[in-house]
Amino acid sequence: MKTVELNATMRKFGAPETIVHAFQYWSVMLRPAQVTLGALVLAAHEPAKAFSELSPQSFAELHAVTNQLEFALKKAFQYDKLNYLMLMMVDPDVHFHVIPRYAQSQQFAEREFVDAGWPAVPNLSHVNETDEKTNQLIMDQIKSCWS
Repeated sequence: MKTVELNATMRKFGAPETIVHAFQYWSVMLRPAQVTLGALVLAAHEPAKAFSELSPQSFAELHAVTNQLEFALKKAFQYDKLNYLMLMMVDPDVHFHVIPRYAQSQQFAEREFVDAGWPAVPNLSHVNETDEKTNQLIMDQIKSCWS
């Protein structure tokens, strides 16, 4: 894995342990609080506090990042829809919450994952209970589907 300088937002979401894939300008990380199965955080490496502050190179790489991320998540968990949320209310560094959406509950690692907000906006206050082992299995599943 690439060596990445971690910003405070990345650390809050468990990096470096939660990094699924690192690019030059972005890291894809498992969201420790699994709102839905396979919920991720897509964090910029640049020290930007606003989306418009990112470099043209970061924006260009974002195209490849989203293509690979969507392919891997779809292959791993067959989501119905995918939501990108850029909230940045608490964590100031540029990042998205990537929330796979499911019309039906999902089974993975002997656990049930419910999309409590379907078909409306994601319910970020609902968290599917996981532990370190389950989160590692989710990461492994996504990594195995990454091209």
